[in-house]
Amino acid sequence: MTNDNSSQNDSSVKNYIASLDDEQTVKDSQVLIEMMQRISGHAPRMWNVGTIGFDTYHYKYDSGREGDGHIIGFYPRKGKITVYLMDGTLRYSELLAKLGRHTGTGYCVYIRRLSDVELPILEQILQKSYEYIKSQDGHIHQILWRTEQK
Repeated sequence: MTNDNSSQNDSSVKNYIASLDDEQTVKDSQVLIEMMQRISGHAPRMWNVGTIGFDTYHYKYDSGREGDGHIIGFYPRKGKITVYLMDGTLRYSELLAKLGRHTGTGYCVYIRRLSDVELPILEQILQKSYEYIKSQDGHIHQILWRTEQK
């Protein structure tokens, strides 16, 4: 990534956060950006509409579908922040039980406000998820959360 893209990307993340119409969502987003940047060592990047992601991995499924995705990320909306665990939530069921008030599906953890959850537990989950995806050396061959067994 060139410096021009980095500064442009940094600007688009800042502009997106500034466009959020809920002060608490802005504050929660800033906390998540700092946490995920610390975990990944990468600056935030806009993915799709409204998703802020950190670092990238390449996937190629047996079906032939392939592409790039963010390793960790979140989608801030008023009253519902989606945190993405690209290796699925099943891997973290014990930690999620200690997280606090949230709901989840497949690879998403939904949090109303960060004050509803234990931030050290969230950080631990994100760190483990990040390390797992990185350990796959960029070779994700299946949708992990669909095949993961307890």
